[in-house]
Amino acid sequence: MLNKVAVAELPPFFLASIRFTTAGLLIFIISIAMGKSLAITRKQFKNAFIVGVLFLSFGNGIIVWALKYVDSGFAALEISAQPLVVLLLMWLLQGKRIKPMSLVGVGLGIAGIFLLVGQKEIIAKEGTILGMVMIFACMLSWAYGSLFVGKADLPKNFFVNTGYQMFTAGITLALASLLFGEQWIAPTHWGQPVQFSMVLLILFGSIVAFTSFNYLLKTVSPDKVATSTYVNPIIAIILGYYILNEQITLQSIIAAAVLLTGVYFINTSRTTITLPRFSGKIKKGN
Repeated sequence: MLNKVAVAELPPFFLASIRFTTAGLLIFIISIAMGKSLAITRKQFKNAFIVGVLFLSFGNGIIVWALKYVDSGFAALEISAQPLVVLLLMWLLQGKRIKPMSLVGVGLGIAGIFLLVGQKEIIAKEGTILGMVMIFACMLSWAYGSLFVGKADLPKNFFVNTGYQMFTAGITLALASLLFGEQWIAPTHWGQPVQFSMVLLILFGSIVAFTSFNYLLKTVSPDKVATSTYVNPIIAIILGYYILNEQITLQSIIAAAVLLTGVYFINTSRTTITLPRFSGKIKKGN
């Protein structure tokens, strides 16, 4: 919702660039004040750059751009299918076995997405379909990034790690902003709601939330970490309705209920039965 407020006044890539560059610099300053070393190897810097692009430059930057065409609540609902995408990529790319209960969650998620994007009153708006497609591309980027982080050589300190990801993503987003010819607007010319939103995005949406996210990716299974996206839609829908006067349809409420129900099935571990591994190989017939 905060991104929606800011993007109404600021160009999307410029907005994201200011947010992440500032957050990265603040993390570096805080780390030095705490006596933490900013030393990093060439390989770690390369991996941090890749993760920054997957999560922030593309994964978040494009979502901010898509908010010009879709409501914040709608975007959050679509993104809530993130755990399903992570599960499928873990199966396809890593051969991880999917528990039957998790498979039920995937089915519910797909059903919820169809309910969400099948609303005529929403998809009839200009640019909405393009926005939905780009948000899905961002989900793929975040999902692959989640798997990449689990095995990548990154700075051991999660705070410093986040700083490098933020700063490098901010620089690439600034280049994208220049490439697309966006107008750069000085903070003194921003409206008060935008200034307030940017402060919250930098402190809580970037520094606090993303550092926690990086920590969890190293300690918890990526599909479990992705279930955090189930919390966002409810908050986004409520705030979008009361603050931004966004529309809430009955079908959106039903879609939300179906999507959120899937989190139980993904998180459950009662059953030990698993589906066969996907090997990626197809045997030829005799």
